[in-house]
Amino acid sequence: MKFSIIIVCLNAGERLSATVDSVLGQSYENYEIVLKDGGSTDGSVEKITETVHDERLNICQKKDRGIYDAMNQAIELACGDYLIFMNAGDSFYDKEVLDKIAHVILNKTDKPGIIYGNLYHKGLSTVIYAPPAINDFTCYRNVPCHQTCFYSREMFAERAYNPAYNVRADYEHFLWCFYEKKADICYAPVTVAAYEGGGYSETKENKRRSARQHREITVKYMGRKKAGKYRWIMLLSLAPLRTAVANNKYLSAGYNQLKTLFYKRKGDKIIKNGG
Repeated sequence: MKFSIIIVCLNAGERLSATVDSVLGQSYENYEIVLKDGGSTDGSVEKITETVHDERLNICQKKDRGIYDAMNQAIELACGDYLIFMNAGDSFYDKEVLDKIAHVILNKTDKPGIIYGNLYHKGLSTVIYAPPAINDFTCYRNVPCHQTCFYSREMFAERAYNPAYNVRADYEHFLWCFYEKKADICYAPVTVAAYEGGGYSETKENKRRSARQHREITVKYMGRKKAGKYRWIMLLSLAPLRTAVANNKYLSAGYNQLKTLFYKRKGDKIIKNGG
C-alpha cells in the first residue's frame, strides 16, 4: 500500500522543512511526498531541494487560484492508494503513524473510502479525539479535519475539491463522499497529526465565510429541514459557549480532556463490539 502525503505551501519558511522532516521520519517507507508550491519567494522550497535528496519527493511549482486549486493540482500528480493533506507547520504525531494506518486498512474486511484518526493540538497541548462514528449530526457539527483523514484515491476519481467553497471545500467534499458516494468511512484509534493551528480558515474574515458556506453545504446535502433541526440543537446545547470555552487558552485544556475522554470511551466500545 502506497501513501501520498500532499503538502500545499506558499512562503511557509522553516515550517515547511519541519513538515517534510516529519514525513521522512516515518518507519513505513512506501509513500511519496507531493509538495505543491504556489510560487514561494522566501527560499523555503529551494532549501528543501538543497537538503532533501529522496526520490520519493515530488516538487511541483505552479501558480494556483488558492489552497483548494493547489490541492486539486497535487491530486492529479499523486500516485498513492491513499492520500492525506497536511499544511506546512503540521506534522505526523509520531514515527509509526503510516505503519499504524496501513495495519488498520489492511485488516478491514471492506476497503475504507476514508480512514480518519485523532488530532494533537499543539496550541492546547492535548489530543482531541475524533468522533468514533460518522452520522448526520457528526456531519453537521464537525467532521474530522483533513490532517487526520486518509482518502482512497477513488474518492477523487469522479470529482476533486470545489474551489467555489474557498474556506469549506474539504468539508463539502467529505459530505459528498458520505452522502453521494456512500463511502465506507472508518475510525482508526490512532493520533495522526500534530496540528499547528492558526490556519487559512481561522482568520476573522474566513470564519464568517466558513459560517456562510457551512449553512449552504449542510442544506445542500441534508435538506433545509434537517439542517435547521441540527442548528437548533446546537443552539439549545449552548454550542457557541462551548466553542468559546474550547478556544480559551485557560479553559480549553480541561474542556477538551472531558470531550476527548467521552469520544475515547465511545470509540473503545465500538472497537470492542467489532464496529
